[in-house]
Amino acid sequence: MATVKLTITDSACRCGYHQKGDVFFVKELCPPLCHELWNTIYPLMYALQNGADLDYGTERAKQFDAKCPDGGRVCIHGEVTEE
Repeated sequence: MATVKLTITDSACRCGYHQKGDVFFVKELCPPLCHELWNTIYPLMYALQNGADLDYGTERAKQFDAKCPDGGRVCIHGEVTEE
């Protein structure tokens, strides 16, 4: 199972859970993300951990960008890493 690096790229989190620059490495356990953001990215995480390439702009890649469903207040980038 691949390790996925998650980076908060922008944050105006109304609860203050996430700050720009926060980094999480995910292999097996869920990282300490708010449940709305985790529910949004979980299908992408699962796909990357199991070898998928995702649509990323005009290409396919082992990475994604997503936004919090609460008005896009938190932006996150995920990518397969060697960590």
